[in-house]
Amino acid sequence: MDAIVISRFGGPEVLEHRRVPKPTPVPGEVLIHVKAFGVNHAEMHMRRGEWDEWNAISGLECAGTVAACPGGEVAVGGTVVGVMGRMGRSRPGGYGEYASVPASNVVAITAGALPWEQLAALPETYSTAYSCLFTVLDVRAGERVLIRGATSTLGQAALDLAVNAGATVTATTRQEARFAVLRQMGAADVKREQDDLGAQFGEPPRFDKTLNLIGNRALLESIRLTRPGGRMLQAGWLGGLDPVPDFNPMLQMESGVHFSLFHSKVLGSRDFPLSGIPLQEIVDKLARGEWDARPAHVFDYSEIREAHKLLDSGKAGGKIVVKRG
Repeated sequence: MDAIVISRFGGPEVLEHRRVPKPTPVPGEVLIHVKAFGVNHAEMHMRRGEWDEWNAISGLECAGTVAACPGGEVAVGGTVVGVMGRMGRSRPGGYGEYASVPASNVVAITAGALPWEQLAALPETYSTAYSCLFTVLDVRAGERVLIRGATSTLGQAALDLAVNAGATVTATTRQEARFAVLRQMGAADVKREQDDLGAQFGEPPRFDKTLNLIGNRALLESIRLTRPGGRMLQAGWLGGLDPVPDFNPMLQMESGVHFSLFHSKVLGSRDFPLSGIPLQEIVDKLARGEWDARPAHVFDYSEIREAHKLLDSGKAGGKIVVKRG
C-alpha cells in the first residue's frame, strides 16, 4: 500500500511517500481503507522526535470504509471513523492507505451529505472535547466555563458542546480578529489570551469549570481562576511543552480546586469508551448546519509536506485535513 513515512526526525521534509506492506487485521481489529485524515499537533511533535512514542506511519485518526473486519464488529463496506487505539504510536496510523485499528476505537457513522474531508476533521477533536467537558469536567447547564485557546480546533469543538449544554462560556484567543467568530459560536464573553489573563477582568472571576488548552504556561493561573470546589482540566499544549518552573504545589496552588489532565490517547479505552461519546449526534448536527466544523484547510495526499508546514507555522486557524484522491 501507499504510506507517508517519517524517514527521520526533523521538519516537514522528512515525510516521504513509500510503498509498504498492507496490514492484516486479526479478530478484534478493523481494517480501514483511509479516505481522509486529520492532521494534529501531536504528529508535529512526533515528526520532530519530541513525543514519548511514535510510529513511522503517523496519524492519530482517519475516516474511510471498512475493508475487512474478522470479528464482525462493523459491516464491511460501511463508513467509519477511527481514532487513537495507539494509531501513530505503537501501530501504523492514518497516514497509510490502510490502517488496522482496534474495534474499540472504530465507530460506524451514517455520514449523510458530509464529504470525507469534513468527516475526517471530527473524530479526535470532538471525542476529546466531549470527554473533557462531560466525562472529566462534568459541565452542567448554567455553569460558568472558561475555555483558554478557544480558536484551536479542540477549543472550537469544546465551545460548540459547552454552549449546546447550556453553559455560559468565556473564551480566549490570541487573535482579536477572531473575537466575532467566537461570539457568533455562542461565547458570552471573549478575552485576549495572555499571561495574567485575570487582569482583563474588573474583578477576577472564579469559574465553575476551566478547560486549559494553552498548557503548562497557563496552568497555575487557570487554577486560580477556578472557584473552590470547581474543576480545572488541562488538555492542550498550545503554549509549548516546557514544564512549570520550580513548581511548588503548597505555595502556588489554590486550595479546593480539582485539577485533572486529559490525553486523547486514552480514547477507546475501558475508562473512556467511544460508546459514551455521541459521535453520530454530532455528525447529524453538522449535516444539518447547526454547527460548522468544516476544516480550515484541505490538502491532497501528495501535499503532506505543505500541510505540515502550515501546522508548524501555527497559522492554520482551524483543522487541517489531508484527503486521498
